[in-house]
Amino acid sequence: MPVIEVAGKQVQVNEEGFLTVYEEWSEEIALALAKQIEIDMTDEHWKIIKFLREDYKTQKETATSRRVQTVGGVPVKEQFVLFPKKPAKKMAYIAGLPKPKGCV
Repeated sequence: MPVIEVAGKQVQVNEEGFLTVYEEWSEEIALALAKQIEIDMTDEHWKIIKFLREDYKTQKETATSRRVQTVGGVPVKEQFVLFPKKPAKKMAYIAGLPKPKGCV
């Protein structure tokens, strides 16, 4: 796996740039990743990112947009406002998680 520097830290990523080691993630890394894809993080963004990270610990896979809506309580329309165009992919990227199943 490739290793890149994000927010002054070395992290392992896959060929698409998604972090591959759960423990290497930090909020500083999340902010740097968000900036790379032009997302200005707000409390609403963090609510989703924190949900995704907690959910991943129990489910062992990244939540889809539908699960973020059903279990996390954030409607899909709001996800599209916060993370335009490809919300599930962008949310997973910032959260330091694998791309959700079914994401292109």
